[in-house]
Amino acid sequence: MDPVAALIVLAAIVLVGTTVGVVLRHRDGHVRHRAREREHATATALGRDASEFGSDATLVQFSTEFCTRCPQTRRVLGGIAQQREGVTHVDVDLTHRPDLAKRFHVLQTPTTLLVDAAGTVRARIAGAPRRDEVIRELDTILETAHA
Repeated sequence: MDPVAALIVLAAIVLVGTTVGVVLRHRDGHVRHRAREREHATATALGRDASEFGSDATLVQFSTEFCTRCPQTRRVLGGIAQQREGVTHVDVDLTHRPDLAKRFHVLQTPTTLLVDAAGTVRARIAGAPRRDEVIRELDTILETAHA
């Protein structure tokens, strides 16, 4: 292969890789609402006791033993849950429950589901969640619950 053509191919590969990385990094940690039919994340579906779930909302964190961002996510979500009455934080370790990763379409850890009192997933966050976005979305869920 001609050296100029090889450099052009290499530059194209680097450009595509960089673009994909920037797009994924930008989307990481943002709240996404599901456009399709709502999924449910109840205590039973997660193999947990119902007493672990909040009366108004639950922050469900999917993590793994080897996740480097999961401990920080656990602290953030736990802190938010402690500040809100009727809200709890539940950490589900997918290392021991890979069936849940498939069932809830978890492609990366941490992944957080914001679940209302009925068990309906109201929002999903792939990657480390941004505290202000979680609080804003949680406030919306709580307003609906108390209306």
